Amino acid sequence: MQLEPEHSQMKVAAVVCFYIVAALVMVFVNKAVLNRTPDLPFTFLFIQLAIAVVLIRALAVLGRTPIRRLLPISFEVPALDRNTALKMLPFFLVGFIGLVFNTLCLANVDASFFQIARGLLLPFTILMSSLFTRVVPRLSVIISALIVTSGFFCRLANADSTPLLALLYGLISCIVLSLHAVLSKVVTSSLTHVSVVALCYWGNLGMSIFLIPFVFFNGELVVLQRRWASPEDEWTTFVVGSAITGIFGFLLGIANVLSIKVTSPISHMFSAAAKSVIQMLLGVIFFGDIVTGLRVGAITLITGGTMFYTWSQGHMSQQKIAPKPLDVNLEEQSTPFLAQEEREEQNEKSEDVEGWKESTAA
Repeated sequence: MQLEPEHSQMKVAAVVCFYIVAALVMVFVNKAVLNRTPDLPFTFLFIQLAIAVVLIRALAVLGRTPIRRLLPISFEVPALDRNTALKMLPFFLVGFIGLVFNTLCLANVDASFFQIARGLLLPFTILMSSLFTRVVPRLSVIISALIVTSGFFCRLANADSTPLLALLYGLISCIVLSLHAVLSKVVTSSLTHVSVVALCYWGNLGMSIFLIPFVFFNGELVVLQRRWASPEDEWTTFVVGSAITGIFGFLLGIANVLSIKVTSPISHMFSAAAKSVIQMLLGVIFFGDIVTGLRVGAITLITGGTMFYTWSQGHMSQQKIAPKPLDVNLEEQSTPFLAQEEREEQNEKSEDVEGWKESTAA
């Protein structure tokens, strides 16, 4: 089996930061729009995906012009053959289901409780990764997951009431998205001829098509007509928010795949945990969220678990690349070199004998 190339620490750090920034913008703007229009969740999600599809297609067209030199990566979108599409279909369906329940959870709770539900991503991702790879996670990974998860449950203890429906949405979202993270690693590793851009393009296009029945069945067309006819409704938040989340949704789709591709599904989820801490701090700064003792404890646990995991991963990497210590028995170490010299001498003797035979025959 061919081993995957090791990625540099600078590249991994850049991808993780890229993912965290895009995810933070998405969560805050998503919540602002859903607070303003809570009865249009699937329409809002459809617009996001449609904008991402249009952006990728537009960049693919620009990639055929001299402007392609200014683009950081190639945005070619090749056609999918039937076998490749069938292999990618489970990945797209799982991602679509997770996205739907993720949006429903965010629409029904505040950002803090949303992160409580997503905290269960860590143990589920470790479980899914172990089932797919048939590798038992190291003790340090399990300890880190327990620390980070305890931080999320520390926030749960601070909640006055627990909305059961939203908790169910969050639980389903965690199970499905953890499976999606592992499938993403499988797809990017097995379908090496499919680029990250093509994966995001076909994924967004497929999920936007899957969303159309949900828009109808949820009665959102009637809501759109009623809101459009009402002069009191203000559309600025919805329109601007849809544009921003469409652009950053496109960036987040690439960031998600890159984050898992250059790290691992579990590392990707620990990045998500660190992102939630930053999200809580930004909520305090920009939205005046109240910081209680339990919230400080949650931040400490999440940050501590993430730092412990990062340290254990770095320690393991150093052990892999550490030079082999010099053996005390120098005679055994020199044996291969002595054997090589003996073979060379034997070859020289054989050449001399062959030369003597040829001269004698002549």
